[in-house]
Amino acid sequence: MTESPGGSDNVPSRDRKRFPGISSRAYEHPADRSALVALRKLSGFDTIFKTLSGLLPERSLRLMFLSDSVRVGDQQFAHLNDMLRDACYILDLEKVPPMYVNQDPNPNAMCIGLDEPVIVLTTGLVELLDEEEMRAVIGHEVGHALSGHAVYRTIMLFLTNVAVKVSWIPLGNVAIMAIVTALREWFRKSELSADRAGLLVGQDLQASMRGLMKLAGGNHLHEMNVDAFLKQAEEYEQGGDLRDSVLKILNLLPRSHPFTTVRAAELKKWAASRDHQRILDGHYPRRDEDKDTSVSDSFRDSAAHYADSVRNSKDPLMGLVRDIAGGAGDLGGKLRDTVFGSRDGGANGSGGSGKGPGGGKGPSGD
Repeated sequence: MTESPGGSDNVPSRDRKRFPGISSRAYEHPADRSALVALRKLSGFDTIFKTLSGLLPERSLRLMFLSDSVRVGDQQFAHLNDMLRDACYILDLEKVPPMYVNQDPNPNAMCIGLDEPVIVLTTGLVELLDEEEMRAVIGHEVGHALSGHAVYRTIMLFLTNVAVKVSWIPLGNVAIMAIVTALREWFRKSELSADRAGLLVGQDLQASMRGLMKLAGGNHLHEMNVDAFLKQAEEYEQGGDLRDSVLKILNLLPRSHPFTTVRAAELKKWAASRDHQRILDGHYPRRDEDKDTSVSDSFRDSAAHYADSVRNSKDPLMGLVRDIAGGAGDLGGKLRDTVFGSRDGGANGSGGSGKGPGGGKGPSGD
């Protein structure tokens, strides 16, 4: 089943590892799980979830794809069908979800549906990616299906496109926007999980990196470099001052996906981790153990992840958070330097004890 048409010589071995009975817990990003728990606890979410579950036109959605897109199968986009079946085989997803190709020049893919997941690829994406890059993307979407993400993604898409404008939903627009914001936060974290699933399916980190680079810069690989692309992520995280940190948050809030360089850096870090290697070695959580999973363990994993993120982050805002948590003595001076940068000799006329950030010995703002 792992053979693909064409037998291309410039791709890795077709003999990929398979992960029988793998649980989505094996690859889910801790922030994905914690964001989903927080979403479910959000006031009004249960009400709107139950309301929309009965209102969403899922049957209409399926008929729309059936009538106005191309269904992938043995006779249509057969190479994509082989990749889909291969991805389901590797992740041991018993029922292969239907997949469609939709005419849209914007490169995109999604996994939606309430009762059963449906995968949709745009023509812009199919034309942009090579075989191994596409294999990672299809694995990404199958990862969404295995994790049960399709339901929440469908609700988010419906809310952002329709429900905000509908006054008869039994919640005000402010409450709906709070849920949309929480859904987007979870949506972004779920992408990190699905990127990992794509790597488990494709088992080619370079292909995953290339695909993300193409999403950012188009089909110009000869003009791009993976190491330079990853350096952008590092520069993005640590660059600027507190104002830039706030702008990063504001830029991210309306987005459904994390920034592409950040996704690439996160995936590379996970690929080099012990957790990833253990999965490849066959040591991973099984689906038949999911019912025995401790919720408190998930909370601890998520809390440990966030604590580690704050501890290791080079972002100026996270540096300020560390200082506050550590009981920094001169928080006023630290905040001033974080926002405006340190100023050599800038203590004159500042008042106070004269121990502020002057004489070049203050915090550097790095």
